[in-house]
Amino acid sequence: MNPQPQAAAPGLYAVTDESLEQAAEWYALLRSGQADQEDHGRWQAWLAADARHREAWSYVERISQRFDPIQRSPARRPATDAYRLARSRLTRRRALLGLAGAGVLAWGSLRYGPTSTLALAWMADHRTRTGEIRELALADGTRVWLNTASAFDDDYDAQVRRLVLRSGEMLIQTAPDPTRPFLVTTPQGELRALGTRFTVRSDGSDALVAVYEGAVEIRTARSGQTRVIPAGQQARYSATAIDGAAPADPAREAWSRGILIAQDIPLSEVLRELARYQTGHLGASAEVANIRVLGSYPLAQPERALAMLEAALPIRVQRSLPWWTTVQARPR
Repeated sequence: MNPQPQAAAPGLYAVTDESLEQAAEWYALLRSGQADQEDHGRWQAWLAADARHREAWSYVERISQRFDPIQRSPARRPATDAYRLARSRLTRRRALLGLAGAGVLAWGSLRYGPTSTLALAWMADHRTRTGEIRELALADGTRVWLNTASAFDDDYDAQVRRLVLRSGEMLIQTAPDPTRPFLVTTPQGELRALGTRFTVRSDGSDALVAVYEGAVEIRTARSGQTRVIPAGQQARYSATAIDGAAPADPAREAWSRGILIAQDIPLSEVLRELARYQTGHLGASAEVANIRVLGSYPLAQPERALAMLEAALPIRVQRSLPWWTTVQARPR
Protein backbone atom coordinates (compact mmCIF):
# COMPACT_ATOMS: atom_id res chain seq x y z
CA MET A 1 0.00 0.00 0.00
CA ASN A 2 3.07 2.20 0.24
CA PRO A 3 4.53 3.26 -3.16
CA GLN A 4 8.18 3.89 -3.80
CA PRO A 5 9.14 7.38 -2.61
CA GLN A 6 10.10 9.80 -5.32
CA ALA A 7 12.19 12.14 -3.23
CA ALA A 8 13.81 12.34 0.15
CA ALA A 9 11.28 12.82 2.91
CA PRO A 10 11.30 16.34 4.32
CA GLY A 11 10.85 15.27 7.93
CA LEU A 12 7.74 15.47 10.10
CA TYR A 13 8.34 19.02 11.25
CA ALA A 14 8.28 20.23 7.64
CA VAL A 15 4.92 18.61 6.99
CA THR A 16 1.90 20.88 6.94
CA ASP A 17 -1.21 20.50 9.08
CA GLU A 18 -3.20 19.94 5.90
CA SER A 19 -0.93 17.11 4.73
CA LEU A 20 -1.22 15.29 8.04
CA GLU A 21 -4.98 15.69 8.06
CA GLN A 22 -5.27 14.45 4.49
CA ALA A 23 -2.99 11.49 5.24
CA ALA A 24 -5.13 10.42 8.18
CA GLU A 25 -8.28 10.69 6.07
CA TRP A 26 -6.74 8.71 3.22
CA TYR A 27 -5.65 6.05 5.67
CA ALA A 28 -9.15 5.75 7.16
CA LEU A 29 -10.71 5.50 3.68
CA LEU A 30 -8.29 2.87 2.38
CA ARG A 31 -8.66 0.76 5.52
CA SER A 32 -12.45 1.07 5.51
CA GLY A 33 -12.98 -1.30 2.60
CA GLN A 34 -15.05 1.39 0.87
CA ALA A 35 -12.30 2.64 -1.47
CA ASP A 36 -12.70 1.82 -5.16
CA GLN A 37 -10.12 1.84 -7.97
CA GLU A 38 -10.70 5.53 -8.59
CA ASP A 39 -10.02 6.29 -4.92
CA HIS A 40 -6.75 4.37 -5.10
CA GLY A 41 -5.76 6.35 -8.17
CA ARG A 42 -6.49 9.65 -6.47
CA TRP A 43 -4.51 8.51 -3.42
CA GLN A 44 -1.52 7.63 -5.62
CA ALA A 45 -1.75 11.03 -7.31
CA TRP A 46 -1.91 12.76 -3.94
CA LEU A 47 1.23 10.92 -2.81
CA ALA A 48 3.09 11.80 -6.01
CA ALA A 49 2.20 15.48 -5.81
CA ASP A 50 4.36 16.45 -2.84
CA ALA A 51 7.15 14.95 -0.72
CA ARG A 52 5.36 16.28 2.34
CA HIS A 53 2.36 14.14 1.44
CA ARG A 54 4.58 11.06 1.35
CA GLU A 55 6.16 11.93 4.68
CA ALA A 56 2.77 12.50 6.28
CA TRP A 57 1.47 9.22 4.86
CA SER A 58 4.52 7.31 6.03
CA TYR A 59 4.13 8.66 9.53
CA VAL A 60 0.41 7.87 9.81
CA GLU A 61 1.06 4.38 8.45
CA ARG A 62 3.87 3.69 10.93
CA ILE A 63 1.79 4.83 13.87
CA SER A 64 -1.29 2.91 12.78
CA GLN A 65 0.67 -0.32 12.33
CA ARG A 66 1.49 -0.22 16.01
CA PHE A 67 -2.21 -0.25 16.71
CA ASP A 68 -3.24 -3.04 14.35
CA PRO A 69 -4.11 -5.40 17.24
CA ILE A 70 -6.32 -2.69 18.74
CA GLN A 71 -7.97 -1.95 15.41
CA ARG A 72 -8.75 -5.66 14.89
CA SER A 73 -10.49 -5.93 18.26
CA PRO A 74 -14.22 -6.67 17.83
CA ALA A 75 -14.91 -4.26 20.69
CA ARG A 76 -13.67 -1.36 18.57
CA ARG A 77 -15.63 0.66 16.03
CA PRO A 78 -15.54 -0.78 12.50
CA ALA A 79 -13.27 0.89 10.00
CA THR A 80 -16.24 2.32 8.13
CA ASP A 81 -17.14 4.33 11.23
CA ALA A 82 -13.53 5.46 11.45
CA TYR A 83 -13.70 6.69 7.87
CA ARG A 84 -16.94 8.59 8.48
CA LEU A 85 -15.53 10.23 11.60
CA ALA A 86 -12.20 10.99 9.96
CA ARG A 87 -13.91 13.41 7.59
CA SER A 88 -14.31 15.92 10.42
CA ARG A 89 -11.68 18.62 10.77
CA LEU A 90 -8.93 17.88 13.30
CA THR A 91 -5.75 19.69 14.24
CA ARG A 92 -3.62 16.69 13.42
CA ARG A 93 -0.17 18.16 13.41
CA ARG A 94 -0.27 18.64 17.18
CA ALA A 95 -1.84 15.24 17.61
CA LEU A 96 0.70 13.43 15.46
CA LEU A 97 3.61 15.18 17.11
CA GLY A 98 2.03 14.18 20.38
CA LEU A 99 2.06 10.58 19.21
CA ALA A 100 5.74 10.91 18.46
CA GLY A 101 6.75 12.91 21.51
CA ALA A 102 4.22 11.74 24.07
CA GLY A 103 4.10 8.12 23.04
CA VAL A 104 1.12 5.94 22.23
CA LEU A 105 2.36 2.41 22.74
CA ALA A 106 1.28 0.25 25.62
CA TRP A 107 4.31 1.46 27.53
CA GLY A 108 3.49 5.10 26.87
CA SER A 109 5.30 6.47 29.89
CA LEU A 110 8.58 4.94 28.72
CA ARG A 111 8.46 7.34 25.80
CA TYR A 112 11.12 9.82 26.80
CA GLY A 113 14.07 7.51 27.30
CA PRO A 114 16.44 5.80 24.88
CA THR A 115 16.17 2.16 23.91
CA SER A 116 18.28 1.15 26.92
CA THR A 117 15.70 2.72 29.22
CA LEU A 118 12.95 0.75 27.51
CA ALA A 119 14.89 -2.46 27.92
CA LEU A 120 15.59 -1.79 31.60
CA ALA A 121 11.93 -1.08 32.21
CA TRP A 122 10.83 -4.28 30.53
CA MET A 123 13.32 -6.27 32.61
CA ALA A 124 12.49 -4.49 35.88
CA ASP A 125 11.54 -6.40 39.01
CA HIS A 126 8.13 -4.74 39.09
CA ARG A 127 6.19 -3.12 36.26
CA THR A 128 2.66 -2.25 35.20
CA ARG A 129 0.87 -2.16 31.89
CA THR A 130 -0.94 0.87 30.52
CA GLY A 131 -4.04 1.41 32.64
CA GLU A 132 -2.83 -0.83 35.47
CA ILE A 133 -2.22 0.33 39.06
CA ARG A 134 -0.58 -2.14 41.42
CA GLU A 135 0.02 -2.20 45.17
CA LEU A 136 3.05 -4.08 46.47
CA ALA A 137 4.46 -4.94 49.89
CA LEU A 138 8.26 -5.10 49.96
CA ALA A 139 10.38 -7.33 52.18
CA ASP A 140 10.86 -4.69 54.90
CA GLY A 141 7.17 -3.79 55.10
CA THR A 142 7.40 -0.76 52.83
CA ARG A 143 4.31 -0.35 50.67
CA VAL A 144 4.54 0.80 47.06
CA TRP A 145 1.74 1.76 44.69
CA LEU A 146 2.95 1.61 41.08
CA ASN A 147 1.08 3.79 38.61
CA THR A 148 0.20 3.07 34.99
CA ALA A 149 2.99 1.99 32.62
CA SER A 150 5.66 2.25 35.31
CA ALA A 151 8.62 0.12 36.34
CA PHE A 152 11.12 -0.15 39.18
CA ASP A 153 13.78 -2.45 40.62
CA ASP A 154 14.27 -3.11 44.31
CA ASP A 155 17.84 -3.48 45.54
CA TYR A 156 17.96 -4.26 49.24
CA ASP A 157 21.07 -5.36 51.11
CA ALA A 158 22.38 -5.25 54.67
CA GLN A 159 23.42 -1.59 54.40
CA VAL A 160 20.75 0.14 52.33
CA ARG A 161 17.23 -0.17 50.94
CA ARG A 162 17.17 1.15 47.39
CA LEU A 163 14.46 1.36 44.75
CA VAL A 164 15.37 2.29 41.18
CA LEU A 165 12.51 3.97 39.30
CA ARG A 166 13.01 3.03 35.66
CA SER A 167 9.96 4.84 34.36
CA GLY A 168 6.63 6.27 35.42
CA GLU A 169 5.37 7.03 38.91
CA MET A 170 5.05 5.46 42.34
CA LEU A 171 3.70 6.26 45.79
CA ILE A 172 5.86 5.01 48.66
CA GLN A 173 5.00 4.49 52.34
CA THR A 174 8.31 3.60 53.95
CA ALA A 175 8.66 1.15 56.82
CA PRO A 176 10.93 2.21 59.71
CA ASP A 177 14.46 0.77 59.77
CA PRO A 178 17.00 2.95 61.62
CA THR A 179 19.93 0.82 60.45
CA ARG A 180 19.31 1.06 56.70
CA PRO A 181 18.55 4.29 54.83
CA PHE A 182 15.79 4.24 52.23
CA LEU A 183 16.84 5.60 48.83
CA VAL A 184 15.05 6.01 45.52
CA THR A 185 17.16 6.45 42.39
CA THR A 186 15.69 8.10 39.30
CA PRO A 187 17.44 9.13 36.07
CA GLN A 188 17.51 12.69 37.43
CA GLY A 189 18.97 12.01 40.87
CA GLU A 190 18.53 10.31 44.22
CA LEU A 191 15.90 10.69 46.93
CA ARG A 192 16.55 9.90 50.58
CA ALA A 193 13.38 9.22 52.56
CA LEU A 194 13.27 10.60 56.08
CA GLY A 195 10.40 8.60 57.58
CA THR A 196 7.92 9.40 54.90
CA ARG A 197 5.05 8.94 52.48
CA PHE A 198 5.69 10.48 49.08
CA THR A 199 5.18 10.18 45.35
CA VAL A 200 7.84 10.43 42.68
CA ARG A 201 7.16 10.71 38.96
CA SER A 202 9.81 10.64 36.25
CA ASP A 203 8.88 12.82 33.27
CA GLY A 204 11.65 12.65 30.74
CA SER A 205 14.42 15.06 31.67
CA ASP A 206 12.94 15.94 35.05
CA ALA A 207 11.04 14.38 37.94
CA LEU A 208 8.47 15.52 40.48
CA VAL A 209 8.50 14.52 44.15
CA ALA A 210 5.54 15.34 46.42
CA VAL A 211 5.86 14.70 50.16
CA TYR A 212 2.81 13.93 52.30
CA GLU A 213 4.46 12.71 55.52
CA GLY A 214 7.99 13.16 56.88
CA ALA A 215 10.53 14.63 54.47
CA VAL A 216 12.60 13.72 51.42
CA GLU A 217 16.10 14.87 50.54
CA ILE A 218 16.81 15.34 46.83
CA ARG A 219 20.32 15.03 45.40
CA THR A 220 20.69 15.76 41.69
CA ALA A 221 22.60 13.24 39.58
CA ARG A 222 25.06 15.59 37.87
CA SER A 223 25.44 18.74 39.93
CA GLY A 224 25.08 17.11 43.34
CA GLN A 225 22.72 19.86 44.50
CA THR A 226 20.70 18.87 47.58
CA ARG A 227 17.50 20.09 49.20
CA VAL A 228 15.14 18.70 51.83
CA ILE A 229 11.45 18.81 50.90
CA PRO A 230 9.19 18.72 53.99
CA ALA A 231 5.68 17.28 54.28
CA GLY A 232 3.09 19.29 52.39
CA GLN A 233 5.56 20.43 49.72
CA GLN A 234 6.60 19.26 46.28
CA ALA A 235 9.48 20.07 43.96
CA ARG A 236 10.54 19.31 40.42
CA TYR A 237 14.17 18.42 39.77
CA SER A 238 16.48 17.51 36.92
CA ALA A 239 19.96 16.01 36.84
CA THR A 240 21.43 19.49 37.37
CA ALA A 241 18.96 21.61 39.34
CA ILE A 242 16.10 21.61 41.85
CA ASP A 243 13.20 24.01 41.36
CA GLY A 244 11.68 25.92 44.23
CA ALA A 245 9.28 23.99 46.45
CA ALA A 246 5.53 24.54 46.14
CA PRO A 247 2.52 23.27 48.10
CA ALA A 248 1.80 19.61 47.39
CA ASP A 249 -1.69 18.82 46.16
CA PRO A 250 -3.13 15.98 48.30
CA ALA A 251 -5.39 15.07 45.39
CA ARG A 252 -2.34 14.01 43.38
CA GLU A 253 -2.01 10.74 45.27
CA ALA A 254 -5.64 9.79 44.60
CA TRP A 255 -4.41 7.85 41.56
CA SER A 256 -3.32 5.11 43.99
CA ARG A 257 -7.06 4.55 44.62
CA GLY A 258 -7.84 4.63 40.90
CA ILE A 259 -9.28 8.14 40.97
CA LEU A 260 -8.40 11.37 39.20
CA ILE A 261 -9.52 14.35 41.28
CA ALA A 262 -9.82 17.55 39.28
CA GLN A 263 -9.90 20.67 41.42
CA ASP A 264 -10.53 23.57 39.06
CA ILE A 265 -7.86 22.55 36.55
CA PRO A 266 -7.85 22.95 32.74
CA LEU A 267 -9.51 20.26 30.66
CA SER A 268 -6.22 19.77 28.81
CA GLU A 269 -4.57 18.72 32.07
CA VAL A 270 -7.36 16.27 32.85
CA LEU A 271 -7.02 14.71 29.40
CA ARG A 272 -3.25 14.56 29.74
CA GLU A 273 -3.68 12.42 32.86
CA LEU A 274 -6.39 10.22 31.36
CA ALA A 275 -4.19 9.64 28.30
CA ARG A 276 -1.67 7.85 30.50
CA TYR A 277 -4.24 5.11 31.16
CA GLN A 278 -5.13 4.23 27.58
CA THR A 279 -3.37 3.50 24.32
CA GLY A 280 -3.71 5.94 21.48
CA HIS A 281 -3.91 9.68 21.18
CA LEU A 282 -6.19 11.73 23.42
CA GLY A 283 -6.17 15.50 23.02
CA ALA A 284 -8.30 18.64 23.00
CA SER A 285 -8.83 21.42 20.52
CA ALA A 286 -7.60 24.86 21.54
CA GLU A 287 -11.14 26.18 21.98
CA VAL A 288 -11.88 23.79 24.86
CA ALA A 289 -8.42 23.14 26.31
CA ASN A 290 -8.75 25.78 29.04
CA ILE A 291 -12.25 24.89 30.27
CA ARG A 292 -12.02 24.47 34.05
CA VAL A 293 -12.90 21.06 35.44
CA LEU A 294 -14.11 19.93 38.87
CA GLY A 295 -14.90 16.37 39.88
CA SER A 296 -13.64 12.83 40.37
CA TYR A 297 -13.07 10.49 37.44
CA PRO A 298 -12.24 6.74 37.21
CA LEU A 299 -8.74 6.19 35.89
CA ALA A 300 -9.35 2.52 35.16
CA GLN A 301 -12.19 3.47 32.81
CA PRO A 302 -11.01 6.33 30.58
CA GLU A 303 -14.01 5.91 28.26
CA ARG A 304 -16.38 6.35 31.19
CA ALA A 305 -14.41 9.36 32.39
CA LEU A 306 -14.72 10.93 28.94
CA ALA A 307 -18.45 10.28 28.93
CA MET A 308 -18.74 11.99 32.32
CA LEU A 309 -16.85 15.01 31.01
CA GLU A 310 -18.98 15.11 27.89
CA ALA A 311 -22.16 15.10 30.00
CA ALA A 312 -20.96 17.88 32.29
CA LEU A 313 -19.17 20.23 29.88
CA PRO A 314 -19.98 21.90 26.53
CA ILE A 315 -17.77 19.42 24.67
CA ARG A 316 -18.06 16.40 22.44
CA VAL A 317 -15.72 13.42 22.27
CA GLN A 318 -14.82 12.50 18.72
CA ARG A 319 -13.07 9.30 17.66
CA SER A 320 -11.58 9.67 14.21
CA LEU A 321 -9.72 6.37 14.24
CA PRO A 322 -9.72 3.55 16.79
CA TRP A 323 -6.57 4.98 18.36
CA TRP A 324 -7.29 8.67 17.87
CA THR A 325 -9.64 10.61 20.18
CA THR A 326 -10.04 14.36 20.31
CA VAL A 327 -12.29 16.56 22.45
CA GLN A 328 -13.91 19.50 20.69
CA ALA A 329 -16.54 22.14 21.39
CA ARG A 330 -20.10 20.89 21.27
CA PRO A 331 -21.96 22.33 18.26
CA ARG A 332 -24.42 25.05 19.25
